[in-house]
Amino acid sequence: MKVKLRRFFQCQSCGYISPKWIGRCPDCGAWNSFVEETIEAGAERKTLSETVQPVSISSIEITVSDRFLTGIGELDRVLGGGLVKGSLILIGGDPGIGKSTLLLQASLNLSVQYGKVLYVSAEESLTQIKLRAERLGISSEGILLLSETLVEKIIECAKETQPAVLIVDSIQTVYTEEVVSAPGSVSQIRDSAAKFMNFAKSTGVPVFLIGHVTKEGAIAGPRVLEHLVDTVLYFEGDRGHAYRILRSVKNRFGPTNEIGVFEMTSQGLSEVENPSLIFLSEHGVCSGSAITATIEGTRAILTEIQALVAPSQFGMPRRNYIGVDYQRVNLLVAVLEKRGRVNLAGADIFVNVVGGLKITEPASDLAIISAIVSSFRDVPLPERTVIFGEVGLSGEVRAISQTELRLKEAYRIGMKQAIIPKSNFERLKEDYNLNIKGVRSINELLEIIDN
Repeated sequence: MKVKLRRFFQCQSCGYISPKWIGRCPDCGAWNSFVEETIEAGAERKTLSETVQPVSISSIEITVSDRFLTGIGELDRVLGGGLVKGSLILIGGDPGIGKSTLLLQASLNLSVQYGKVLYVSAEESLTQIKLRAERLGISSEGILLLSETLVEKIIECAKETQPAVLIVDSIQTVYTEEVVSAPGSVSQIRDSAAKFMNFAKSTGVPVFLIGHVTKEGAIAGPRVLEHLVDTVLYFEGDRGHAYRILRSVKNRFGPTNEIGVFEMTSQGLSEVENPSLIFLSEHGVCSGSAITATIEGTRAILTEIQALVAPSQFGMPRRNYIGVDYQRVNLLVAVLEKRGRVNLAGADIFVNVVGGLKITEPASDLAIISAIVSSFRDVPLPERTVIFGEVGLSGEVRAISQTELRLKEAYRIGMKQAIIPKSNFERLKEDYNLNIKGVRSINELLEIIDN
């Protein structure tokens, strides 16, 4: 019987389907993202003959053995305390940032503690992986390597070897026979990930999927891929920096926005157990530098924000911000000009977060303003001072959450003074061995800087 094929065009960014090729996706707005795909017309999915019965939530028992420790503390922290059995984890990041290196290092510890680890490479040969393993000093009989791109063969091999953990590098290069389209297409990524998810849930074997990223920094493929998996981890950092940040943006088994900090060395990725000391290691007393405390997951991290304000030499003032939200800093500059009467209209402004860290929470507003004013007036901020607080459009300083956690970390690192929102200051129950000052508006902050 001749199989009938149905052809259509599908957006590789969002999955929108069109009967013909169009230049711009009407759903997500991406240009030149439509690729022709083919499926069998009238194909029906198989249904299970067995019936399933619901189980009472009180009858389900959770034990410590339901999590695997990878032996890498920062990775375990980001995962929420370890690797959950039957979980599906997606790791994305720029090429060469350290995704494969991290999982190869974790494979050594997992193979020693829990049994065999099956590492599937659809991009590299077994010889290439062996060369990387020798450079990292990794050698274990429990690490099994497989060079294969067909999903059905990978799962069949995994069922035969019964590994403790399965690693697939990468989800964009494997394919399933049930989909006619090429590897990396929306249909292939969705169906391949679904097969790995079914394998993980049915066998209890944790599965790592390495994902490519687009030029915008998002994981390539449809957004349904991120909805399908249990945990999504992103590797952040610039190749020019030695430090790499592994951030959890989705985690069904732990806190989101948790980060792990690593340093790239000749021996692979090494853990940075005290990120605050690393980010402040070269901090000095100079204008345009402010220290803030940001919450990343379950811990507070102190980092340095630098600003440079100089008269514009080209007529049109330049604005360049690294590690902070561009629109947010523009808003703070406007508040400074209107409410603080600081004339920045003709000045170039550059802001940078030291160490490659990206700050998204508004609690850093007060530190950004302090760094900009300090550079503009060429007046250093008080030594060993941590500053945090949210700034509103009328110039008021708003309360933030987890103030106590930030102050405890500041004292542990060696800070002597803290400038925080007045409302948070009034609710403090102890002094945390710091000279704490509360401010209600940016004008009160400017008085502290001037004095």
